[in-house]
Amino acid sequence: MSGSKRQIVRLQGVAKRFGAVHALAGVDLDVEAGQCLGLVGHNGAGKSTLMHVLAGTLAPDRGAIVIDGAPREGQYSVAAAHRLGIRCVFQELSLCPNLTVAENARILHPAVKGWGWRGRAGRMIADKLDEIFPGHGVSADDVVGDLALGKRQMVEIARAFTVTDEPLHLVILDEPTSSLDSVTAEQLLVFVRKIVDEGVSCILISHLLGEVLGYCDRIVVMRDGQVVAARAAGEFDRHSLVSAMGDVAEDKKTAAHEARSANRDAAPVCVRARPRGKAAGGELVAHRGEIIGLSGLAGHGQTELLLQIYQAAGRRDRDTEVTGPVALVAGDRQADGVFHLWSIAQNVTVRSMRRMLWHGLIQPAREAAMAADWRQRMRIRTPDMNNPILSLSGGNQQKALFARALGSDAEIVLMDDPMRGVDIGTKLEVYDIIRAEAERGRTFLWYTTEMDELDNCDHVYVFRNGQVVADLPRGEMTEQKVLQSSFEQVA
Repeated sequence: MSGSKRQIVRLQGVAKRFGAVHALAGVDLDVEAGQCLGLVGHNGAGKSTLMHVLAGTLAPDRGAIVIDGAPREGQYSVAAAHRLGIRCVFQELSLCPNLTVAENARILHPAVKGWGWRGRAGRMIADKLDEIFPGHGVSADDVVGDLALGKRQMVEIARAFTVTDEPLHLVILDEPTSSLDSVTAEQLLVFVRKIVDEGVSCILISHLLGEVLGYCDRIVVMRDGQVVAARAAGEFDRHSLVSAMGDVAEDKKTAAHEARSANRDAAPVCVRARPRGKAAGGELVAHRGEIIGLSGLAGHGQTELLLQIYQAAGRRDRDTEVTGPVALVAGDRQADGVFHLWSIAQNVTVRSMRRMLWHGLIQPAREAAMAADWRQRMRIRTPDMNNPILSLSGGNQQKALFARALGSDAEIVLMDDPMRGVDIGTKLEVYDIIRAEAERGRTFLWYTTEMDELDNCDHVYVFRNGQVVADLPRGEMTEQKVLQSSFEQVA
């Protein structure tokens, strides 16, 4: 961190309420120039709400916003934040999917205008992508809606760091690595440290505690809409950080993996799949009751194979054999997961609709009972399951998608990097549920970009260029082997 103590941001007594929910209860927050501030807490702790206030997208009910020493009461907005050098990359991406990468860059920079503006905007965003994510594979002419989620995340991040006529003092990164593989995540975090050393400040919100501990100068912990701890990063370790966030049981290793591994050959095969159109490479095989991990660099065919399996359920397919009903937990919840106009209860119960029927009519009492049960089991933070699904935080929306799949009759659950934006407490709870369901015979196929999550898997299949290039039993799975398999072998 630079020696400067100039304060870029001071939030004082910021409060915000949504109906019966107190999202923020008088929060104070300071950010200095040339500082990377880590902001952590469970889903619903108020982190994203506080950042919306700072970014100008949400007005507080009370409290003061001071930017670079000057109060901004009554005149603060998104446009004002931009003029003052504050940018934000929210967890729910804000790019326009029907526009190109260059056109999306131009939206943030009205100064890029006149003859040839498209070319200038394209060069600006391409240069920043090259700087942050070498080898990114994104063209300025690509339509954003055609890009994979990870590449969209890269574009959103790169756009936030571009500069024209407005200054850049602070970039808020809300779960920025949630859609990135380990390589691109490392590229981003290295860049963050570089730009912080140059005097720009960052606020990093992440549920990956290793990122916060390893790359931040100072850490602020929120719980129930309040700041409960704020210290130099060096004064925390993983245990003390988890403790500050709240009482969470640490992940317990069991002998379940070994038992499932020993019984693998005796258990029936419920999924057998080879990536469509790939003559070379291996095939994925999942036995009843197994937890199968899909790994490798993002965008190398993992999601495509999950969708191939999902579509093949109950049909004849030359490349795919699936025995049993299937449910999918989407990682891109806004595009592929939640029904935006429905209630939380309807989103949870839709996969189990047949159980809600009586003489062809949906029984509200059955729907309410199932929703209440899964609200308790998944600890969905809401005063009423009849509230709109979009009233939930991003992580709580993801809990609802898990509840939908796990509450259904599906014997096979496909998970497409589903832990994006989910706090560590919920992760550990979901891991326990997954292991318990696997012991009862449910099969999980789990694509994850988080290396630590592979420890929950019995087998890991590594993908490269759309092919299965490695099958690693749990006993042979190491981070080094996964990374080695993820890259082309050099002769």
